[in-house]
Amino acid sequence: MTQAPNNALKMTFEEYLSLDASADLPAGQFEYVDGELRELPPESRPNIAIANYLFLLLVNAGIPFNLVYPHTCEVEVPVLQPSDARTRFPDLVILRPEHLPLTQKRLTITREMPPPLLIAEVVSPGDANRMRDYERKREQYQALGVLEYWLIDPAQQIITLLELQNGTYREVGTFRGQDRITSPNFPDLTLTAQQVLTPANC
Repeated sequence: MTQAPNNALKMTFEEYLSLDASADLPAGQFEYVDGELRELPPESRPNIAIANYLFLLLVNAGIPFNLVYPHTCEVEVPVLQPSDARTRFPDLVILRPEHLPLTQKRLTITREMPPPLLIAEVVSPGDANRMRDYERKREQYQALGVLEYWLIDPAQQIITLLELQNGTYREVGTFRGQDRITSPNFPDLTLTAQQVLTPANC
């Protein structure tokens, strides 16, 4: 068993990846930032509820449950600015089937693997949180090559869907109320914005 380093000490990304997720890492979720672990604050109940409910909606729509992960899938992303985290824990990730044998020991998608098919983030209140989801994460997921990025914004009651086209995210649409969410990579989905946002209002 590898010993988890003190958070105050620097470690390489390879050393971080060598840690056993269940035995060596401290409790909670951490982003890897410039050689250190930065603890993430607990998510709000509405944000957790939206991501969990979206998981149920996607699985009920026919997407295999073992490809859909709310809150638990770690993704290595490009560091584009000095303050960027090198790992993110998106609110929801849809994997590719080829990820399954690659993540048996640790649910981490590295840049050596194909990128996820879809990432969804539930936007938390506050300017810093909005900037992180709408700008920093958007740029990182775009550079990683994630085909689809959903921004679920409970405060605005809208869902913005972005599709990767020629290496750049293009807005497919902004959905609200009874608008059907048009997913280029999952065209059979019949979800509405209101369905996905329902837990935010409970």
